[in-house]
Amino acid sequence: MNRILGAVAASASALFLFASAGAQAASCDPGKPGEDLSFEEAQKVYDCLKADLYAGYQKGKKRWIPVEHVKNYRDWTPVSTVPAAPGFHGGRFLFTYVNEVGAAEYLKYAEENVKMPAGTLIAKESFAVTDKGKVKRGPLFFMQKAAAGKSPETNDWYYYAVAPNGAPMGVPVVKACHQCHNDNFGDRDGLGYPVEEARIAK
Repeated sequence: MNRILGAVAASASALFLFASAGAQAASCDPGKPGEDLSFEEAQKVYDCLKADLYAGYQKGKKRWIPVEHVKNYRDWTPVSTVPAAPGFHGGRFLFTYVNEVGAAEYLKYAEENVKMPAGTLIAKESFAVTDKGKVKRGPLFFMQKAAAGKSPETNDWYYYAVAPNGAPMGVPVVKACHQCHNDNFGDRDGLGYPVEEARIAK
């Protein structure tokens, strides 16, 4: 009898933990479309997702993507105060970090004649909120500035991304990443800054 009661209690406990995990994930949903979120509401979603995003990006082998970049990007400088509003990158919210090499230059938010130093690393966490107010975790996007002449076709930027489950993503670097960054932000070395209201004060 005790064994039966113990098994029932264990099953109930497991069910409670499963339900709690589901409730915790659901608690990140803001309940309204992403385009209707205020900065404060977008920040609450990011705060709720933050640990899960990072944990997901760390999973599995990274193959051609430097493992240390995926591991250490949260130690870099955040360049916005809240997640940037939906726009590029598939309409996802973005929270951007820049490493020590490039942070000072990036934080100028200059609009022309920008030349980021070689060794700059930029990481952009992402998430989306559907029209029904449901959260979807997004990829971790990277930009890496190489030495002059290393990749003239992409203005010496390398682009790569990690899926929410940690898998490296096949990215059409020239046709998608570079073309978009160059066409829209060519005068500032391809930098797509956060919207002005979300930028770190100079």
